[in-house]
Amino acid sequence: MNIKNTPVIVQDLKQLTSHYLENVERLSLQQLQWIPSEGEWSLGQMYMHLIGTALHMQLKNAERCLSGNGDPFDEPAKTEAGAKIFEIGGFPPVKIQVPPSPQYTPAQPESKEQLTAGLHQAAAKMEELEARMNESDDYHKAAHPRLGALSAMEWFALTEMHYRHHLLQEERLIQALGA
Repeated sequence: MNIKNTPVIVQDLKQLTSHYLENVERLSLQQLQWIPSEGEWSLGQMYMHLIGTALHMQLKNAERCLSGNGDPFDEPAKTEAGAKIFEIGGFPPVKIQVPPSPQYTPAQPESKEQLTAGLHQAAAKMEELEARMNESDDYHKAAHPRLGALSAMEWFALTEMHYRHHLLQEERLIQALGA
């Protein structure tokens, strides 16, 4: 994956967004809120996670770096996991589970409209930031808790990688739901 090809990244995210929106549309709110077993998320929670991390973490940090408010890093400061993800162009196809916690476990969606609006908002924010990605430099970075210091371009690309990674979880949840 060429993280410098921002139009392709935006196009890929828009396709993923359309895919997720199709499932939001075809499933009932009850199905979207169904939790298959303790410690797992519902489909709706997974979509809320994608929306929340895109808007409040990934794109917010990309914007922070673009505006020069990131932390200056002269040396690459990615973790080994961060370097690997950008080397292979995405997350490995493994289940990543974080212990349930109030600060990390996403809330259940209140409505299908909430999910639809949030997915559209994240895609629109990607398009808005894409126009500024040519201003990006590798000097200003923001720290990711697991991947290390990332530039605006890396935060931007990470948004699409994250959406793509959750396709496996979505597939598992839809199969468990029998939908």
